[in-house]
Amino acid sequence: MTFATHPARAFMPYPDVAVPNAPEGPLAGLTFAAKDLFDVAGYPTGGGNPHVLARSGIKTSTAPTVQKLLDAGAKFIGKSHTDEMAFSMNGKNFHYGSPYNGGAPDRITGGSSSGSASAVSNGLCDFALGTDTGGSVRAPASHCGLFGIRPSHGRISLELCQPLCETLDTCGFFTRDIGTFARVADVLLGSDATPLPAKPRVLIASDLMPLPTDEARAALAPTIARMEALLGQGTPVTVADRPLSDLYWAFRYVQGWEAWQSSGELIEQYGLELGSDVAGRFAFSKQVSAEQFETSNGIRAEFTAHLGRLLGNDGVLVLPTMPDIAPLRTSPMELFEDYRMAAAHMLCLTPLSGFPQLSLPLSGRAGAPYGISLLGPKGSDRSLIAVAETLLASWA
Repeated sequence: MTFATHPARAFMPYPDVAVPNAPEGPLAGLTFAAKDLFDVAGYPTGGGNPHVLARSGIKTSTAPTVQKLLDAGAKFIGKSHTDEMAFSMNGKNFHYGSPYNGGAPDRITGGSSSGSASAVSNGLCDFALGTDTGGSVRAPASHCGLFGIRPSHGRISLELCQPLCETLDTCGFFTRDIGTFARVADVLLGSDATPLPAKPRVLIASDLMPLPTDEARAALAPTIARMEALLGQGTPVTVADRPLSDLYWAFRYVQGWEAWQSSGELIEQYGLELGSDVAGRFAFSKQVSAEQFETSNGIRAEFTAHLGRLLGNDGVLVLPTMPDIAPLRTSPMELFEDYRMAAAHMLCLTPLSGFPQLSLPLSGRAGAPYGISLLGPKGSDRSLIAVAETLLASWA
């Protein structure tokens, strides 16, 4: 059985092509997958859509981020599924189906980095690259019981990676354990521009804590209490500087405008057949006006300044990653859309600000994993992971 035919359905069924890696390095002995948005020499880049795949051709260059991992000794094993055009959050692709969640097989992986999360959670590789525009690493990390980061905007290169939204897209990654996560982080993140102190201020997002379901909040309560016991008592803070719905719509308008700028011409010129949910999002995106985009960017700047003041250079915010555990695979589409909207209200804060958010698999309920997040100042990514390392060292 090859990775492409594994029942987890995590990988695109491309013919295997040898991708050279360094024989030694800090990631030697580790295997990885890359979301099928990143170019890898010898492979096409499909972007979750057959028309995009047909137009791709075989790439002759490898994305610098992938190459950095290869040069560090990691072995590439394949390209993982993505939700269509990376514009979804549930892991269901109209054309290719759904990868399976290794942390909760009866539940969705989440997306759009669905195949990457599936590959890691099913133990098919040690780590995997994903992208996060509106939650596409953080959501599947929470759903699949993985460590996953949305880094500071621009921290990891997205050169030779299919774009969705220029000022929102980031490159993140998944692992099953914090030790491997730290090794990958050392290669991809390097040193911090804004390092956190050894003992940062702990802040609790009091306005976001009521957003998860009652059952999810009950599951998080002992996890947060234990985090505070190990990291220090948290100070309740209000994260949003205005009604959360205003921030949600600012995010939607920025996302919509930029998504149409990057993909609208392709969709209309070639008549791309899209799944109904993704088609609906692009239809919304086409209608976003320049005025809505500019107004939303103003809201974005004000919120970013507010969050920067709140965190300073020494604050770490504790917040729930998602509204609840992953929905069941058999749930009706209406439930997925309701869940996606609730999740977007929680996930939009880091895309708007460009600050890093790390989801940790420290909670769960009903036999399914559930993530809790740490959010730090922009440029504090590696030391944010160090906080998690300290936490996990005393967690067992």
